[in-house]
Amino acid sequence: MPSHSKNFFSRYFGFINKAISAVDPDVLERIVCNVEDTKKNYGKVILVGNGGSAAMASHVSVDLTKVSGVRAINFNEADLLTCFANDYGYENWVQKAIEFYADKNDLIILISSSGKSLNIINGAIKARELGLSVITLSGFSPDNSLRKLGDVNLWCDSQSYNVVEMTHHIWLLAIVDLIAERRLP
Repeated sequence: MPSHSKNFFSRYFGFINKAISAVDPDVLERIVCNVEDTKKNYGKVILVGNGGSAAMASHVSVDLTKVSGVRAINFNEADLLTCFANDYGYENWVQKAIEFYADKNDLIILISSSGKSLNIINGAIKARELGLSVITLSGFSPDNSLRKLGDVNLWCDSQSYNVVEMTHHIWLLAIVDLIAERRLP
């Protein structure tokens, strides 16, 4: 393997390891407690993101349900997205989906690598108006708009979409795995 490739991979995995390890375990524990409380209160977890974050929302929602026994959904159905975006505007489709699908004891997890996605920000605002608990995951600027809207916020200190997305994914799956482990006899 050329030395350039070895150096690239070594640096790249170092960035991801640093980002993953920078999280405060107490914040992750707080999210675990929020998810467990949502289940105890017969609520569901709703996960939303765009692009890679939408794929992550799908993966995590399935694992929360199957592995951790927590009801979870996401809004990645093409007909829902295209209908709501067409009827309400792309910047408003998440808030309208939350308005239509969220119940009073639900927990909303909103993911935006940049923290600037207007549809995700508007979803956070709507969730707060409805009195729902909101968890945000973002990266890039530490003072991004989404980070200011959550009850609990996970922020990844990186300017790289892939580093931010992989970090978010690992943090969320660690939460899933801890909840699953706590369920074991």
